[in-house]
This record gives sequence, structure tokens and C-alpha cells, in this order.
Amino acid sequence: MDCLLLRFDAPLMSFGGVVVDQINPTWRFPGKSLLTGLLANALGWDHRDTGKLQALQDRLRFAARWDAEPEPLTDYQTVELGHEFLRGTGWTTRGRIEERAGDVENQIRQKGRYTHERWRDYWVNGVATVALALDGEGEPNLDALENALRVPARPLFIGRKPCLPAAPILVGRRHAQGVRAALAAEPLADIGPRKRPYPIPALWPLDEGTGASTEERFDARDWRNNIHVGAERYAVGILELVP
Repeated sequence: MDCLLLRFDAPLMSFGGVVVDQINPTWRFPGKSLLTGLLANALGWDHRDTGKLQALQDRLRFAARWDAEPEPLTDYQTVELGHEFLRGTGWTTRGRIEERAGDVENQIRQKGRYTHERWRDYWVNGVATVALALDGEGEPNLDALENALRVPARPLFIGRKPCLPAAPILVGRRHAQGVRAALAAEPLADIGPRKRPYPIPALWPLDEGTGASTEERFDARDWRNNIHVGAERYAVGILELVP
């Protein structure tokens, strides 16, 4: 199996997660929808290309590990909507203003202010390595993805737009039995003074071997309706590196 090796090295990274109200958590490892969006951005696609996005996500196979141990960070964000010039506005999700009918104007009238709040989780100063491959036939092929990552159509980010990579994302290409084997054969990143996790934690497809545990993840997106759907289980455990 031909695999691409990607390295996520950034001051901030966010891998998505199940959002509840204004709480935006992050998974421990990247997910399918994040990788699909990253590749699509490199290819120059946009959200209107729902058919191509869905087809790419359905073929995607990946494994991920941490080379440098990240630290969690929660960013507390607010915007004061009591100002006259902000009346009737708000942060938007899927093109709609986030508010509760009847409640916003009442709070502004009683308190003279209304504050939107959000809590967003990030990983700080970590380095993750990802091996990805494509199941089946179709376009784009792995050559097209490699070329796009080498010369992306647009600037790339890792999860959220503030999460800009500190180095090129594409590491290279490797032939292996699967994405787990490709990841195990890839040398650990040079992380300087940052902390190396030991042993190396990783996630990979269940059909490529069992781990210490399994993790159920809701990391696939229905791109046409812009919602996350379904669940998939992955193996999580210690990755034994090939000397």
C-alpha cells in the first residue's frame, strides 16, 4: 500500500470533536473530516464540492501518532453585543447568527449588555505524524494529493484557521503493508527541547491490528448537509517503531 506521511507541527492545533452548545473540544488524534478538509484545501476545492469531498472522505484511511507531547489549552472567547453597532449581530455557525429568540433583546434591555461566550480547546506545541492512504480507485489519486500538499492551492491550517503549520506538512511517501506499518517505519520527528512521549501513543484502523483499547469517534462529515454523522471505532495503543 502506498502511503503519504504528513507532519503536523504548529503552535496550536485542533482536531475537532463533538460540540455541545459553546463548548468546542478537540479529539486526541486527527479525524477523517479534518484530513479531508486539509487535502481539499490543498487541491483548491471549496464547500460546494460536496460530491468530491464525500468521495475522498469515504476512501481515506489513516493512522496517527504523537512525536512531541502536546499540552492542552482552552481559549475563552467573548464578544460584547450590547453596543449599539452590534445589535442584531453575533457569531455565526453555518451562516446563521447564534442567538436565542426573545432572550437576546431581553438581556440587553435589562442589563444593557449581552455577551457571547465560547470555549475552544487546542493542543499546544505538539508534533503529530500521520500516515494516510486511499482505498479503492478514483480521483484524486495519491499522486494528486502528494502534488497538492507539496504546492497547495491555498494556505493550509490544522483544524482551525488560526492553527498555521510551522513547517511543510508533507514529509514524503512510503510503501508498507498498511498505514500503521508506514507510521511505525517513519522516524520520529526532530522536536528539539520539547517533551517526547514514551511510549509513543497512536491511533490506527481496527483492521490493521488491535491496540490497548478502542475509541469510538464521530469524525466523518456529511458534506452536503454540513453535519457530522455516524460512528467508527479505531484501535488506540502504543506504536512499536521499526528500528
